[in-house]
Amino acid sequence: MVLELVSSSRCFNGTQKVYKHFSHELSCEMKFSFYEPLTVKEGNPADVLFYLPGAHSSGEEFTTQVGCQFHASKYGFILVGTDTSPRKTLYSMYS
Repeated sequence: MVLELVSSSRCFNGTQKVYKHFSHELSCEMKFSFYEPLTVKEGNPADVLFYLPGAHSSGEEFTTQVGCQFHASKYGFILVGTDTSPRKTLYSMYS
């Protein structure tokens, strides 16, 4: 899998990034967000919280509107927001 960085910005004393990749299984492009507080050092273990949005959400609302990065920065954990709703329907995938 090849990851491509879509965006990167400073947020609540950390870095909020969005990546995209092509899913061969779903035959479409998928995105996920990745927040890393500055308190997480490379090579050191850190807790990770995965957010799985509902069927009608791309996960972007979680990254841009909720402000959960504040808590990730305060408590020192990594935050991953996934896209659980591919933009193709199951019908079009199998027809």
